[in-house]
Order: sequence, then C-alpha cells, then structure tokens
Amino acid sequence: MAPVLEVKDLSVRFAGVAALEHVSFTIEKEAIIAVIGPNGSGKTTLLKAILGLVPCQGQVRLYSRPVRQMLPQLGYVPQHFAFDSTFPLTVEEFIALTCRTPERLPVHGILAEVGMNAFKGKLIGELSGGQLQRVLLAHALLHRPRILFLDEATSGIDIEGQGDFYATIQRLNREHGVTVMMVSHEISMVYRFTDRIICLNRDLISHGETRSTLTAEVLKKLYGENAGFTVHGHEAVLPRSEAARAGSGRGHG
Repeated sequence: MAPVLEVKDLSVRFAGVAALEHVSFTIEKEAIIAVIGPNGSGKTTLLKAILGLVPCQGQVRLYSRPVRQMLPQLGYVPQHFAFDSTFPLTVEEFIALTCRTPERLPVHGILAEVGMNAFKGKLIGELSGGQLQRVLLAHALLHRPRILFLDEATSGIDIEGQGDFYATIQRLNREHGVTVMMVSHEISMVYRFTDRIICLNRDLISHGETRSTLTAEVLKKLYGENAGFTVHGHEAVLPRSEAARAGSGRGHG
C-alpha cells in the first residue's frame, strides 16, 4: 500500500533566508498528524509547501502521486480567514456556494458532521471564533477529501472548545479514514488526540508516534530549557513569551 504522504529533502527559502531546510518524513497510513514547533519554525510553511502554495525544493508525493494530481482530494483550513462580517450570508448559504458536484452531501449533513447543523440559518458574521472554525472545517470536508490540512484551526478558541474540536477531528479520522495534518500550539491536546507528530525548528527535530516522540527532551530542543511537560497529566508548559505568542494566534509558523 502506497504511503499517504512522502516528503523528501524539502527546503523553502524566502528572500534567501531558509524557512525550511532538508525536511524528510513519511506518513504510512491514515492518521492524525500534528506539526509543532516555536513561532517562525516553518510549520505553516511546511503545509503550504506540501500544498504547492509556496515555491520549494525537494519532492512531495501524496499516495505516490504529484500533489497537483491530488488537489480535488485535499481539504485545507488556513490560519486566517478574512471576510466581510457585515455581509448577510448564512452558514448554509456559505457552504452551498462552494458545492461543485451534484453528488455532494446535503449541506445539513456536512454541518451535522461538525456539530453546526443547528446554526445553519445564522449569519456568518455573528458566529463565535469556535463556531466559525467548525464552519470552515465543514467547508473543507464538503467534497470528502482523503487528506485534511489544518493550520492552527483552534487558535482563539477556549480550552473546552479546543477539546471538542480535537474530538471532532479524531472522530472524522476514525469513522471516515480522513488523514489529518494539523499545525498546533496546544501540546497537551496534541498528546491526547494525535497519532503522529512532526517537530520542526526550520529543520526536522524529531518525528514519529506522538506518545513516544513527544518527550520533555524534544520539547526543550524546540522551546528551550523553560519548557515543561508532564506525561501522565498530559500537561505542557511553554516558555512565557512563546505561550503568549501562541495564545495570541499571531505566530507565523
């Protein structure tokens, strides 16, 4: 069986400055994969390079095919979604606007998948941050992608909302076999809900199964000596400056 994702010697440079250097890894089967690292470590750049959204060197293959051949089977939720919050567009109308095939699932069905069917008549501009992220997730799932890419999709959502969102992602993976690659700052959520982890700081620090790879030593390599992690309690403590930037959602990946 072909690997889900193969990344070989991937490098990205902006104005001569390295954003990613010689990153290689393989995802062998459907899983939830977290990409973690300090701000500026290349997390968002990695997702964009895989999707072909930024120039890069190296090779990326999805199910042994070039990415451009797989685009209809990919879903993507970006870190920031800019829109006119005063525009009178309901959730249901927003989702329906992007339906492109007659075989699509009914809008209410895809909204129910992410727990937003009760809000289908609500205006997009009136949604909370967590509700909007669920609508964007529904949008990304509309055409049943095989792989879903999420760039800090829980930024700005409270702890309870984060847990609900991660649980939804886990259910989609388990019930529908959707591979999910997500950039995240929520280390404790990553430990609880993901299968594999990719640790970046412009180059690849570590990757593998989450429970065996996400150790205190790896976190210190990523975030410095002030990072703490308690395995049994699933609690992570980032350095104060890093945690503040993560919480603000202003990091550039």
